[in-house]
Amino acid sequence: MRILIHAKRTVQLVGGIGLLVLSACSSGNKKEIRPNTDDAIMVTVSVPSSDEQSGLNITGQVESSLLANISTRVMGFITMLKVNVGDHVNKGQLLATISNQDILAKRGQVDAMIAEADAHVKNAKKDLDRFTVLYDQQSATAKELDNVTLQYNAAKARLSGAQQMRNEINAQLSYTRLTAPFSGTVTQKLADAGSMANPGMPLLTIEQSGSYQVSASVPENRISQIKQGANATITISAINKTIQGTINQINESSQFTGGQYIIKVSIPDKDKPGLYAGMYANVSVPLKTNIAVKVNEHTTVMIPLQSIEHKDQLTGLYTISSNSTALLRWVRLGKTFGEQVEVLTGLEKNEQFILSADGKLYNGAPVKIK
Repeated sequence: MRILIHAKRTVQLVGGIGLLVLSACSSGNKKEIRPNTDDAIMVTVSVPSSDEQSGLNITGQVESSLLANISTRVMGFITMLKVNVGDHVNKGQLLATISNQDILAKRGQVDAMIAEADAHVKNAKKDLDRFTVLYDQQSATAKELDNVTLQYNAAKARLSGAQQMRNEINAQLSYTRLTAPFSGTVTQKLADAGSMANPGMPLLTIEQSGSYQVSASVPENRISQIKQGANATITISAINKTIQGTINQINESSQFTGGQYIIKVSIPDKDKPGLYAGMYANVSVPLKTNIAVKVNEHTTVMIPLQSIEHKDQLTGLYTISSNSTALLRWVRLGKTFGEQVEVLTGLEKNEQFILSADGKLYNGAPVKIK
C-alpha cells in the first residue's frame, strides 16, 4: 500500500515538472517573436492625399519657343556646310549651299529666250507704228493694222512668259543658298558637305537663344480645370531655380500625344539666363475648381512615388501591423501625375502607410513612428 502511494506521488511530481518545462518553453517562444523596441526602425507615416486638389503637379521640359528646321526645296549635293552644333548664327547668315550648275544652265537658256523675245517685241512695235501711219494715210487696210497689232501683242506675251520663267529659275537658285531665318544657336546638324540634299530633308536645326518656355503634359481628367493665362510655378532641380510662369497655350487635342494634353508655360525674360533647352522641370499648375476625380466610382488614392517598392513585376508599399512591425502589402497602381501615383487597389484612402524609414525595411521588421 505504501509503495502504491509513493508511486502516485512520483507520477504527480514528474507531471508537474513537465508542465513547468512546457510553460517555460512556451514563454520563451513568445518572448522571441516580440519586437524589440530598442532596435525598432524609425519611420515616417502618411495617408493618401485627397483628390480634391487645388493644384496639379506635372513634369515637363524647357524648350525654345522659336525653332526652325533648315531644309531645301531642290535636290543636289551640299557644297558648303560649315556651321556646327553649338555655333551662334545671325539672321541672314549663310549656312549652307547646294550645287546649282543645272539651274544656272536653265537660267542661261531662259536669258537667251528673253533676248529673242525682246527683239521680236521691238520689231513688232516698229511694224505697228509703220502700219498705224499708213492706216491714217489710208494706205493700209484695217485688217492689215489688226494683224500687225496681234503680232505685237503676241511678242509681248512671249517676252512676259520668258521673264516669269527667269523669276522661277531665280527662286530655285535661292533654295540653293540656305540662310538663318533668325539669330540663334545650331542645335542639330544632320548632314555634312558632300551629302545629297533632298527636298524637305532637314539639314540643320536652329533654336532662338533666350526664348525659353516649358512644355508639359496634362492628363485628360485635369485638362478641363486648367485656365489659360493662369500662373504656374516652375521648379528646375538641375539649377535649383524656381520660376513664376504663365500658361500661354493649351492644346485642345490629344490625338497624337497618347491621351495627354500639351500646355506651354512662358518664362519671364529675367529668369531665362542659365536655362538650357531640354532641362527637366516640375510644374505646379493651379486648377479652376476643386473637382473630385473618381476612378471606378471610388475616390482616387494618391501616394508619393518614393514610397513604392518594386520586386520583379510586383509593386507594393509598407504599412504598420497591429504589433508595430513593417508589413509589405502588394498594390495595383494606376496613372502617374508628376511625383504622385494613383493606387487602384490595396490601400484605403484613410489608411496609413510608411512614407520613409531610417533603415532597411523588411516584412516583420520592428518599427517606431517618429
